[in-house]
Amino acid sequence: MQIDFHHTVTYVAARLASYQGKKFSTQEAEIIAKSAQYVDDATGSGAVNFGNGAMIQRHASAHRMMDYRNFKELKNHQVWIPFHFLPGNDGQEKSQASELKFFEKIVCKPDSPVARDMVAECIRERDKPFALYRLGITMHVYADTFSHQQFAGVSHQYNEIFDVVCENDEPPTSFKERLSNFFKGAVDEITSTFVEETLPLGHGAALSYPDLPYLKWQYTRKDIDGNSVQIERDNTDLFLSAVIAMHKAMSRFLAGDPIAEVEPISQSNLDAIRALFLHEDTRTRDADGRHAVWLNRLASGNYFEGIDAVELTYHGDGRKAWKYEAIGSPLMSNGEQDYYKWKQEILTSHWKLFHDALLAHRFHIIHELLPEYGICVA
Repeated sequence: MQIDFHHTVTYVAARLASYQGKKFSTQEAEIIAKSAQYVDDATGSGAVNFGNGAMIQRHASAHRMMDYRNFKELKNHQVWIPFHFLPGNDGQEKSQASELKFFEKIVCKPDSPVARDMVAECIRERDKPFALYRLGITMHVYADTFSHQQFAGVSHQYNEIFDVVCENDEPPTSFKERLSNFFKGAVDEITSTFVEETLPLGHGAALSYPDLPYLKWQYTRKDIDGNSVQIERDNTDLFLSAVIAMHKAMSRFLAGDPIAEVEPISQSNLDAIRALFLHEDTRTRDADGRHAVWLNRLASGNYFEGIDAVELTYHGDGRKAWKYEAIGSPLMSNGEQDYYKWKQEILTSHWKLFHDALLAHRFHIIHELLPEYGICVA
């Protein structure tokens, strides 16, 4: 999924979520939505240093920052698995999959017990200062379990696909080869050009098919036993299933109860979302173009029932981004390290709270949740 879904559709689902009269405000929904999208843009990692000696630790949730000379060792466990390809444990509960092989456990599955446990933990931690930011991050990962289903965040022949056929779009040049090679050789055989064009999740043409909300397509892959299997995908239906699940999750967040009975999203709003997924102006591979259409609909204030007009914006970098608003430009540099001016309000900035949430999410997934399913990753 790309910015049109992770930012604007997440905003819509957040604003429509409710529990016994409780709703997210416009400002709260913006934090959730921006956090969901920023998962794809948080490419900085390591400590940020300040002139007074203070430091803030960051962890990347996207790929463009990585030193790909070390890619073979990283295996993408640190980024793909906790943020984009959440292991699905073959769709089974903790007690049901003890005989599964490691790779069978880490293939991404839509709305899996692992994913639901991830959401439940986010809800249980709703009183933390960074709770809304973590909710946005969780919604990103949750949504990706629908679009990234049947793929895994490590190098394995199971990820190789071929005979790609699209019903309502034309494949880009060499799509089949590029997508197949991406999944098969991303860790073991890498060149700088290939990295630039295909590895940043949600940004490369080779990864565009699972991310296009209007697309119907099919492909062939080998199953675990090496048999050829044809897979058919209707992205519109998958994306709508994600919306329904996210709306329920965020309503339960409002309730403070991960198993609360909540009202489903209305059919009229689901129909409006489907119509926008399939609108002639959004039937394009241009994610920014699709995003602009969603922003325009939200600005009109009359497209979704229960959502007032809002001039929604998003800036992943630059002077209007959360990072710049929090710490600005470097105050000085020693040639190897930048130093920023410390301000006390940094502690409560969007940027700091997002990174606090990112670290909390990653720690829980890697060190607590996945081990409960017998899954050990770095």
